[in-house]
Amino acid sequence: MSAESTPEPGIPGETGSTGSRHRAKGRRRKPRDKRKGLLITAWTAAGIVVLGGTGAGYLYFKLNGNLKSVDIDQALGTERPEKVDNGSENILVLGSDTRSGSNKKLGGGADDGSARSDTAMIVHVYEGHKKASVVSIPRDTLIDRPRCTDTNGDTHDAASGVMFNESYSTGGAACAVKTVESISGIRMDHYLEVDFSGFQKLIDELGGVEVTTTKNINDPDSHLNLKAGTHQLTGKQALGLVRTRHGVGDGSDLGRIQLQQAFIKALINQVKGINLFGNPKKLIDLATTATEAVTTDSDLGSVNKLMSFANGLKGINSKNMTMVTMPVQYDPADPNRVIVEKKKSQLVWDALKNDKPIPKSATKDTATGDAKGVVSAP
Repeated sequence: MSAESTPEPGIPGETGSTGSRHRAKGRRRKPRDKRKGLLITAWTAAGIVVLGGTGAGYLYFKLNGNLKSVDIDQALGTERPEKVDNGSENILVLGSDTRSGSNKKLGGGADDGSARSDTAMIVHVYEGHKKASVVSIPRDTLIDRPRCTDTNGDTHDAASGVMFNESYSTGGAACAVKTVESISGIRMDHYLEVDFSGFQKLIDELGGVEVTTTKNINDPDSHLNLKAGTHQLTGKQALGLVRTRHGVGDGSDLGRIQLQQAFIKALINQVKGINLFGNPKKLIDLATTATEAVTTDSDLGSVNKLMSFANGLKGINSKNMTMVTMPVQYDPADPNRVIVEKKKSQLVWDALKNDKPIPKSATKDTATGDAKGVVSAP
């Protein structure tokens, strides 16, 4: 599916990249469309920690049957960045905006059989697995998508100047991974994906997530209405928060990413504070929901492998997790799109390749949203 056949405005309601290009003047326009994004690293942190170290081996067959996996390695072959053997790991975490099944009611829009990666994050786990860096990739970023082969064996030609989330709608998980590796020059060791309904169910099973908002957030399109203050968000409210674009801030995808990143930290805190061993039923329900919500690469496609992987991440908490957005600037010809700030982005990729902290200079003077500090973790 080409970018032309799946127009997806960077700010809802505005002209897409296929129309006439013009130089932006003044403030960027407020969004009006109903297309929303989805946070997924939140689910990843919760689902993995829930499974890790629970001792729920007797549930193996039930949970194992819930998992869905895709063989990324076979689809991509050998034309990939070299794996760095320094004890670190890189995980591509995607949120799909599919409208199929129960997601249609939650996400809105038509079930046209397609899906896009509304949210994409590279999670870099440092050697020792005590800290991590998360790099969000704005879906509205204009990129050159490489030629890729999907997991069905179908090959898709390269495309120039398309939005980042077009790679998933074109060739699914394998094409999304190929695109991220092309942008970053970093090999993705694992792949994780969740959709609307899986995210909402997981939050509800957790008993909600506590956040504090400094401003009122009112977005009818994402079904969210929060007064400034502290809230214990239900699954529906949490989904609305991580999807909202024009409920607060400047209506950009960059602003939504800021809300998502703050929510992730709150979610991690929530998971860390739960006494899983003290409530066996809750433990089983959480593990069941987490395995039903996730699609993984084939290397993580069994409960044993996922639990082993999870055990290695239990030492990471919100305080030792750094979250940034891939350095970008607004496209001078279309304020509803962003383009990669190549020199600054290279600072990010070099840091991750060498298992080093991301320097603050990498994100200085780059495009940001207007929602920083609106949501905070307790």
